[in-house]
Amino acid sequence: MQPEIIPRNAHAVSRADISEYALKVLYRLKKAGFAAYLVGGGVRDLLLRHQPKDFDVATDATPEDVKKLFRNCRLIGRRFRLAHVHFGRDIIEVATFRAQHRDGDEDGVMTDGMILRDNVFGTLEEDAFRRDFTVNALYYNIEDFSIVDYTGGMADLEQQRLRMIGDPDVRIQEDPVRLLRALRFAAKLDFSLDPELEGMFARHGERLLDVPPARLFEEMLKLFMSGHAVQTFELLLKYGLFQFLFPQTAERLQTDGGYTRRFIEAGLANTDRRIQDEKPVTPFFLFGVLLWPPVQQQAALLREQDESELQALHQAGRDVVQQQTRRITIPKRFTLPMKETWQMQARLVRRQGKRAARLLEQSRFRAGYDFLLLRKQAGEPLDELCEWWTEFQQADEKIQREMLQTVSPGTKSRRGRRRRKKQT
Repeated sequence: MQPEIIPRNAHAVSRADISEYALKVLYRLKKAGFAAYLVGGGVRDLLLRHQPKDFDVATDATPEDVKKLFRNCRLIGRRFRLAHVHFGRDIIEVATFRAQHRDGDEDGVMTDGMILRDNVFGTLEEDAFRRDFTVNALYYNIEDFSIVDYTGGMADLEQQRLRMIGDPDVRIQEDPVRLLRALRFAAKLDFSLDPELEGMFARHGERLLDVPPARLFEEMLKLFMSGHAVQTFELLLKYGLFQFLFPQTAERLQTDGGYTRRFIEAGLANTDRRIQDEKPVTPFFLFGVLLWPPVQQQAALLREQDESELQALHQAGRDVVQQQTRRITIPKRFTLPMKETWQMQARLVRRQGKRAARLLEQSRFRAGYDFLLLRKQAGEPLDELCEWWTEFQQADEKIQREMLQTVSPGTKSRRGRRRRKKQT
């Protein structure tokens, strides 16, 4: 099949907008006699006049060939064998052209239609038809600076349409995560979904249950930490995928009169604003928002069994996280601060004596305070508490002492003190 070749004077990609490290990789591959193309989201975003986040390279050089050319190269992956060329903190990913799996290929393993290993190398044309969406299968040729289009990606870019390459049924069976990628790109690019692709969510959504939980964690970060989390969340609900990712939260969405949706949308909107303002965002806060509604419900049930509020949040957080990790693996370095942020909700209520000043010094105070504001924004009656903490943080010591004198006595623990045994 002959591709459409878009010459340099007919497209918007300029070397001035390409990472200098990506250009180094492309030119060195070319000088060594290999084909070298910029491909994927980097080309797509440059054509849309967006700033790409990553620059990926495709070549006919094998991973071992790439490693010989670059001393700063590491080979990674078993499922997909890739070369990572390191330039300080920047990494240029180099992939060898891939082909369709053939009978007897030991480097291409499939089970029930899902690709488990994909190291069957091929040609540029074969590589183009192995990619997921047409807008991600555009190649920038460093040889003559043209764009190579085998799949109609340029036309789909112009029509702002997301279309899957090949038979969507087969492609999603190969990798169900493509359903999540479709919604991520639709949210990020504000593209419409091709009608044939739209029909795949109801048919194949349950296949996400077969995806390894550790891989889903990485996909969640891409979904919700790209600056378009609110739109992504709405699409996950619209196409019925959220229930396969966060089943406990999905159940609360159906039963709590709208609080869960308001709270999550407020939290995701806050995340989007921070990303747009180039402020740091943390996965523990994001997952804390997504899992708070079931934690809150479970803690309420435990308080009815005479548990203190703090102990109830501790137990509920542990139970909810344990259930969630069956679907999505959340590393311990994130679950610990997430649980501390939830427990901070109980501590922020008890402000008497020296407690308020001590809370200000704790590392998790700011996250707990921001979390409290989100709860108020979602409709909880926390106006007085939020205003008090906002003012207390900004006040000097004298005013802080005066504020503490006006705080009403806190509720004592229901569990009470244990009696000492009498000495015999």
